[in-house]
Amino acid sequence: MNDIVAQYLEAWNTTDPTARKAAITRLFTPTATYTDPLMAVAGHDEIDAGIAAAQAQFAGLTFRLAGPVDAHHNQVRFTWELAPADAPAIVIGFDVATIENARITNVYGFLDKVPTGL
Repeated sequence: MNDIVAQYLEAWNTTDPTARKAAITRLFTPTATYTDPLMAVAGHDEIDAGIAAAQAQFAGLTFRLAGPVDAHHNQVRFTWELAPADAPAIVIGFDVATIENARITNVYGFLDKVPTGL
């Protein structure tokens, strides 16, 4: 599960569209969903568009793991931060993902710290 979470965060940080799409295809099942307070998407193309939109909104910031990965059965949860390099987090959240055959089937995201006006 640690590897899946690392690959997941790497996909969110990949700004090259071709490389990001390849990462999404490897990591997510074709019918995977992603749902958080700001978006609800399904499938590789919509997940890719959602990540690209987040990157545009938070240009120059990166996602990083902010604590231990907790997993059991086919699910994993972890806290992440969105921040400039070597600076405090601007956004903090946690995701819960379900996994099938080492690929993500669903992600449920929650936001714990959000800047005003988001």
